[in-house]
Formats: sequence, structure tokens, C-alpha cells
Amino acid sequence: MEGNASLISAMDESGLKQAELAEAVNDFLRSRGYDGTVSDRTVRNWLTGKTRWPHPRQREALEAVFGCTAEALGFSPPAARRLSTEPEPSVRRRNFFSAATGTAVAVVAPVMNSRPTSVGTSDVIRLRSGLDGLMALDASRGGHEGLERSALAGAEEALDKVKQAASQRIRQRLYAVAANYTATAAWSATDARQLDRAQSFLDRALFLAGMAKDPVVELRIWNSYAILAHQRDTFTDAVDAGNAAQATAIARRDPFYGSLAHARTAVGHATIGDRQAAIRSLGHAQEGLGKAVVEEPRPSWVSFYGVAELAAITAIVRDRIGDPAESEAASHQALAMIPKTFRRNRALATGRLALAQLHQREVERACLTASSAFELMSGNPIPGRMRSLLGDYYRDLITLAPDAPVAREWIDRHRSEWSRA
Repeated sequence: MEGNASLISAMDESGLKQAELAEAVNDFLRSRGYDGTVSDRTVRNWLTGKTRWPHPRQREALEAVFGCTAEALGFSPPAARRLSTEPEPSVRRRNFFSAATGTAVAVVAPVMNSRPTSVGTSDVIRLRSGLDGLMALDASRGGHEGLERSALAGAEEALDKVKQAASQRIRQRLYAVAANYTATAAWSATDARQLDRAQSFLDRALFLAGMAKDPVVELRIWNSYAILAHQRDTFTDAVDAGNAAQATAIARRDPFYGSLAHARTAVGHATIGDRQAAIRSLGHAQEGLGKAVVEEPRPSWVSFYGVAELAAITAIVRDRIGDPAESEAASHQALAMIPKTFRRNRALATGRLALAQLHQREVERACLTASSAFELMSGNPIPGRMRSLLGDYYRDLITLAPDAPVAREWIDRHRSEWSRA
């Protein structure tokens, strides 16, 4: 028997597992005053094609969850009923989603008026989807005040719904969403070099992650703590934060996340001058990424990490432990793979390449490379973290080649571009 490819695709796109879809359908049924009787087995029958045309209430719930008709989800009525079957009115789906967002109250069954509106899986999915747009904005432009405000608004909306959650499981998911939004605000503040604000956001996010009992967002926060520690020049704290990321349940279970934690720790070791520990951590990061199942669905915040980002981190580590030639090679490798949509990451990798070239006394080539970092961010303000990196380049340039004409030319341009904050 053939499987239902349309439903499988819809679940993959929304990030729903079988149990989560069952819960979302049951949430909808309960909101209409019916019993939620859909189980994992029910969903499995839909996916395998064993059930080709679900019960009318279940079809309505599926349409509400995915926002499309049952037919679009791969279901088809028995041949004898096809001619008489009419599509479910789309207004029902609009009513359901309006109720979920607090803009209206669904009016179908009178029993609904006697039940308080509860928040379920579909609400969590809707809130969580907003994070994807913020991550795309960060990848293109970097951290800025508008991104931070949007992230904090998302966190507030998630927390406002906790008291209306249909179950403890939904409450935990809402806390996880709020933690992710708050961590996004923290990351934006870190990238913009608003370090005190970033610290307060991370402290809040870690509390929310604990309420959520979510190891993935916990690892995300420790990863951000490590980056923030570097910005604050508290390098032993960066190592400790990397170790805390390694200790999370998800890092121990999934080699992909373990690789990210080891890579972040490697930067900390390199910065405090522990060469052997840095190289060892890089080795663990490369080994973990080699074992990881890359195609496995993961949240959008970690989409930056992969072979390209590990190469960029390797460039940082190698430069800091005194291997500029290896750093340059790793930077070229990173730039060959970082997607063009990740403009900020490409600009940072370009700045690192310029530093590696400068540390090999290739002043003219380094200045040309550093200039291209400005071009990559053309049309947008330069995030604070990138300005800090270019400031490092500036200081090393006037130290190593203060009298070179190309250095003086670059410094003049550096001063004019610096105002793009």
C-alpha cells in the first residue's frame, strides 16, 4: 500500500512528528467540544494510506492544522461519494486560526461558548514559525534594534499564552518558544555589541529553557554565552560555557550539536593560548560533524552551522594559536561554502581571511580583502561584532605596516566606512 506523500510532506514542512500531529488534531477537536481520540496509530494509518478518507471531524481538524483541504493533504473520498463531497468551508479554518491568535472567537458549536479558549499545538507551531523569519533577517543583515524588538515581542506573546495552555506539555513548549525568542534577542544584542543587554537576555533565556526542559535551546544559550564571553574578554568563561554546552543532553545524544559545542570550546582554548586543547577540541568537532545526520530536521537558529561554519571557526582558532597560513586556507574553504544569503557570515569570514593574510605580512593583499568585507555589507549598517573584527584588523595593520601606502589608503577608507553603524 502506498504511503500518503502529501501528508508526509506537509508534516515535514511544519516540523510535526506523529505524536505532535495527533495532539494538534485533538486540541482542535476539544476546542469544538468533542473528545480528542486521535492517537499515534491513527496518524500512522493516515501516513501509510491505510486510512484514505478520515472521519469528517478529523478532516476538519487536519485542514485547520495545515491550512489546506483534505484533498491537498493526499486524502480522497470513496469513489461513490466523490461527486457529492464538497470542500469544507474555508471560513472554518479562518475561525480556528483567528481564535488561536486572539483576534476573534470561533462560532460553530454552542458548547464552545461554555469552554475557555485553550492554547494547543497549532498555536505553538504558529509562534515557532516566526523565528524562521528572524533568523533569515539576522543571516542577511546581522543584529539590530528592530530584530531585537521583534524577538522580544515574540517571547512576550508566547509567555502570555502559558496560562491558557491545554496541557503541561504545551506549557513547556511555550516556554521553549519564549526561550528561543529571548535567545534571538540576546544574539542580536551580542552581534550589535550591546553586551550588558545581551547578558540580561541570556540570563532570562536560560531560566525559560529550564522551565521548558528543552536541551536544544539550552545548548543554544550556552553557545551564545561563549560568544558573549569572548566579546567581554572573559576567555575562561568562554571555555566554561563551551563545556556547559557539551554537557547538555542534546550534545551527548546528537553528534551535530556536540560538534558545535566542541567548536565553540576550541575558540575559547585558542584565545587563552592552550594550543593542544584547541586542536583537540577542533578534532572532536570535525569528528562529530562527520558522524552527524545532516538531513535531520533542526531549528532554524542552527542553520548557520555545518562544514562551512566549522571551517570559519577553524580559521579563528588557527590564527589565534599562531598558524596564519592554515587560518587562510580554512577561510578560503569557508568562503567557498557559506551561502550567499548569509551576508554577515561571509563578511566576517572575509575579515578573518584579511587578518590571516596580514599576519603573514601580505599587507597589500590583506587590505584588498578587508575592503571587500565592506562591500559585502553594502546597503546595510555594519553590525557591532563585525566592526570589532575590523577594528582588530585596523590595530594590527598600523602595528605591522604603519608606513605602507596601501595601509594608509585602507585606514582612510576604514574611517569613512566606520560610520555605517
